Amino acid sequence: MEKFVEIKFFGRGGQGAVTAAEILAKAAINEGKWAQALPAFGPERRGAPVLAFTRISDKPIVIRSEVYEPDVIVVLDSTLLKVVDVKAGFKKGGIAIFNSGKNPPEIQKELKLREKVATVNATKIALETLGRPIVNTAILGALVKATQLVALKSVIAMTKEVFTGELGIKNITAIEKAYKEVKL
Repeated sequence: MEKFVEIKFFGRGGQGAVTAAEILAKAAINEGKWAQALPAFGPERRGAPVLAFTRISDKPIVIRSEVYEPDVIVVLDSTLLKVVDVKAGFKKGGIAIFNSGKNPPEIQKELKLREKVATVNATKIALETLGRPIVNTAILGALVKATQLVALKSVIAMTKEVFTGELGIKNITAIEKAYKEVKL
């Protein structure tokens, strides 16, 4: 049986959930691990709910399905909590990362979660660094700190490949800021 870590990203079209999943997978591959990133789209329009998935392993990954029982859930937009059951299939002992100004105990109580929760105000960081509420790179900084699945330097290196020039610098700033500001 394969052993891997499965991450499920919940976002809205235009927030960069798919790109975040891809950067995370590339960072893992860059570290010599096996990884895959898969998108799942509903109505393909800005603002519509979007799912993205990443699997990371020390061995080849042969499964190619969506993630149904994630070890890690990443919520890029808290308004999704009203329309999507982000806890569905969430494994016991998992880690949940939320784009929220709330503290982890508040989220745990609100969602009746016993699992570890990390929060970061990724929207605030994105607005400050990018000038737009595109939260994917900020949430990656929080994910790296909360999970230690990959090194911060690996995520930064892959972000430089995806976003070049001034945009790359701004996205790296968002990652580093979220890494420092995440509440565990």
